[in-house]
Amino acid sequence: MTATAARGDNGRVEPDTTGPSPAIEPVMAGCTVLVTADRRSSELGAALSRRGATIRYAAALSMVPHQDDELLLAGTRRLLDAPPDVLVVTTGIGFRAWVEAADAVGIAEDLVRTLGRARIVARGPKARGAIQAAGLTADWVAESETSAEIAETLLDEGVQGLRIAVQHHGAGSDGLDEALTAAGARVEPLVVYRWGPPADPAAVEDSVRAVAAGEIDAVTFTSAPGAAAWIDVARRTGHLAAVAAHAADGSVVLAAVGPTTARPLLDAGIAPLVPERGRLGALVRALVTHYGGLQTLATVAGPLQVHRRAAVLDGRVLPLTPAGLEVLRVLASARGAVVPRDAVLDVLPGESRDPHAAEVAVARLRDAAGSRALVRTVVKRGYRLDLEPS
Repeated sequence: MTATAARGDNGRVEPDTTGPSPAIEPVMAGCTVLVTADRRSSELGAALSRRGATIRYAAALSMVPHQDDELLLAGTRRLLDAPPDVLVVTTGIGFRAWVEAADAVGIAEDLVRTLGRARIVARGPKARGAIQAAGLTADWVAESETSAEIAETLLDEGVQGLRIAVQHHGAGSDGLDEALTAAGARVEPLVVYRWGPPADPAAVEDSVRAVAAGEIDAVTFTSAPGAAAWIDVARRTGHLAAVAAHAADGSVVLAAVGPTTARPLLDAGIAPLVPERGRLGALVRALVTHYGGLQTLATVAGPLQVHRRAAVLDGRVLPLTPAGLEVLRVLASARGAVVPRDAVLDVLPGESRDPHAAEVAVARLRDAAGSRALVRTVVKRGYRLDLEPS
């Protein structure tokens, strides 16, 4: 019931031959989640699969590291010759990669020592964590994780004549360099990695079509460039309207790791789920909380959640057939009200209108639930879920 998938070297969805990790509170059982990230995609997918989700992978962009980029090393040496007054760190992975690139040519210690004399500004907690890992301390952190907040703060303080080094993420400066330069600063940009095209463009297009067709329950985004690239594919292939419609009616959740990542989705008219903190763990918890509280019924047999492809009763994934799941879905939709036998027969395969077929289906549902009390028979009327009193 909790089959997972893994991404092969070509970026396509492939079976996970290692088997899923044991589910912990499988509130996402029956949910299919699309992971669009390149970096740390396996980590994110594994965390969600432990909650019962089925994972599909389609990286919207690839990350191209620049450890051997002569431009990066040349910029680093310029900073050693003319130390900056201010250092702006925009991404944790970028800052770590910068120090590693310097270490590869034997100048990491000089770089860290030089940066330690500057005022260090971090764009969010992940950037601050990387700064601390290098033995440095961030003097100020943009909690909104946006370049706009950094620009506003530095410009309010005044940057005339200051030498400012800016470590960029793969999407570029976001207008930060230009704003600081216009205010009289001397800006030294350092691009540590860039975003490249997806490893498998066809897989990305397939993922967009799957979302538009209603086959995906949630889509996760961990970078603004990745979100923008995926939205661009949806727009180019003519599926953006369908994706937005599914997001609006709640049949699919587009989840972004932070406000910066959410911006391309908001610009496309889609309101994403955004955790309070910009961390992968917080993103997982936000999805778990969303699905854990979605259509949860307090039955006499325990909390019940009915998802697209599975149902979870009191923390246990029920061994239901497709027909049994549809019967349970009809009963759950009634939220304790009586469901006529004809409505049960309507969701069963075949054309039979024999009341006995409904009785058999309900009996099998009770067996799968392990509780005959879950579904009550209302004589001459039909069936209902037995809910706990409000």
